[in-house]
Amino acid sequence: QVQLMESGGGSVQAGGSLRLSCVASGNIHESYCIGWFRQSPGKGREGVAGIDNSGGASYADSVKGRFTVSADNTKNISYLHMDNLKPEDTGMYFCAACGGKWCAGDYCYPGELFGDAMDYWGKGTLVTIFS
Repeated sequence: QVQLMESGGGSVQAGGSLRLSCVASGNIHESYCIGWFRQSPGKGREGVAGIDNSGGASYADSVKGRFTVSADNTKNISYLHMDNLKPEDTGMYFCAACGGKWCAGDYCYPGELFGDAMDYWGKGTLVTIFS
């Protein structure tokens, strides 16, 4: 069983930055994908970034160039660094994980089915961007 816990959310002005953290405990497959998602009121869940065990990272078009995902395997932690934040980035941010070769590599991509692939979820951290 894998437990995930996010932190780092807060309220910042548009144009500012935040860094979210996701700490994982428990055993996960050597091939894995960490996904970052967000959900805003009235909107569905959106995958924003993914990173796999090889360090390969991918992003949704809405955040490309502004968000950076990273992972420190020795500390079992993933970061989502968010720059040039916009009011539309407001929402609850979640990290999630899946283990196995089928979910790493090219499969670790924040597309339409990204959330369905995840086995484990954190409880989320709230990000509020004000103009």
